[in-house]
Amino acid sequence: MEDKIIGRIGEQKVLQKIFDSRNAEFLAIYGRRRIGKTYLIKRFFQNKSCYYFQITGVKDGSLKDQLYEFTRAVEKTFYESGTALKEPESWMQAFEVLTHSIEKYSNKDKVILFFDEIPWLATKRSRFLQALDYFWNTKWSDNKRIRLIVCGSAASWIINNIVNNTGGLHNRITAQIRLDPFSLYETKIFLKYCGISLSDKQILSLYMITGGVPHYLNQVEKGLSASQVVDQLCFTKNGILFKEFNNLIPSLFNEAEIYNELIRVIAKQRYGIERGELLKQVKLASGGRFNQRLTELEEAGFIIKFKPYRHLKRGHYYRIIDEYTLFYLNWIEPVADSIHHQSKPRGYWEGRSKSPAWKSWSGYAFEAVCYKHIENIRVALHIPVTANFGTWRYSPLKNSKQTGAQIDLLFDRDDGIVTICEIKYSDSPFEIDKQYAKNLLNKMETFKKQSNIDKQLFIGMITASGLKPTMYSEELIANQATLSDLMERV
Repeated sequence: MEDKIIGRIGEQKVLQKIFDSRNAEFLAIYGRRRIGKTYLIKRFFQNKSCYYFQITGVKDGSLKDQLYEFTRAVEKTFYESGTALKEPESWMQAFEVLTHSIEKYSNKDKVILFFDEIPWLATKRSRFLQALDYFWNTKWSDNKRIRLIVCGSAASWIINNIVNNTGGLHNRITAQIRLDPFSLYETKIFLKYCGISLSDKQILSLYMITGGVPHYLNQVEKGLSASQVVDQLCFTKNGILFKEFNNLIPSLFNEAEIYNELIRVIAKQRYGIERGELLKQVKLASGGRFNQRLTELEEAGFIIKFKPYRHLKRGHYYRIIDEYTLFYLNWIEPVADSIHHQSKPRGYWEGRSKSPAWKSWSGYAFEAVCYKHIENIRVALHIPVTANFGTWRYSPLKNSKQTGAQIDLLFDRDDGIVTICEIKYSDSPFEIDKQYAKNLLNKMETFKKQSNIDKQLFIGMITASGLKPTMYSEELIANQATLSDLMERV
């Protein structure tokens, strides 16, 4: 089966644009590990008429190790088989060799220079960035055939050292790609490409655990149900998702223990935690570095930053939206010790996934999925593109007779309407009964009173299994979005 790129439509347009450009281009691509960065670049350029040079950093490798790999890559790309180049002693010498090879042996074809896992190449004493800075500014940027691509799993490193570089590389990036996990639509076509036929509901069950990470999805075996796949990947000693969390954070961040603590504290709050409260719980100093760490977690796709609708207090809230992280902390870690001694019996997860605890948690996970598919929801609910989305929560004072209210998602529209969304995960069509209808009306009344708005309120339902028609649903619900809507390409 021929390797092909699944989805990634927007990213391919960016790559095609820089390939077609009449000028030298400098692209930075970043995203968490196992997301498919290398695969995307390699597959996109493999059939193009160009010279393709790729060097991948050696994790914890010495300068000598890195230069050895670099030299072999130059030989492979530009020279005949059997040619042996003298290994350079520095990156300045290495890039001089590369520049000479481009000028002498690449004819008139375009040249792709792909530096993969650049943080492993640019160690503190390597002077890699200084050499890259010098050669881009003095040699490569004037060569209209060159396309320089740098890549890394550590999003914060790429952003701080390349995208927001304050030295010689300042403002030199001509394009950037943040590669995110697959959407539900991309997940569905990826599994189909792998010969795996699952229903939308089964795919959603996998997505609420894998989060659409291609490498995780690539482990799905044909002929297994979603529950069986989860058993295999998460609850056996050799399952790739059993220990993945312990490797994930260190692969992305230095001082991994701090990021680990931030994630764990945020994950405990289903509806998010305010920045000041987060600061108190992790006992870190307030300031730029704390804000930077939160931004890095956001860029890596672990958390989402938001400010509740018409929230009077200063400061943003943060909430976990990475499905695997949520699943690991709630379901894998509590039984990790017993799995270390002996994998859970076959069928373990199928039993757990029918428990009341799963029913409660699945609603949380489904909300995280919905936050990643806002555009799908917007289209299904006929929300204008100018509408702002957010959340809202009201907590009355202690001993107050008032009741609190939580709105999962809302759209504040320019046409005089606020659409309040209820997000519900269930195995069968969700039924709005008399009591639920009463709760909805109380929620709307509380929202209107406490937010002090004069806009009309619409209610939209977002469900995994659709909405069962009742007199209450007909009366209260303006629009609905279902799983099939979330599965659409937008």
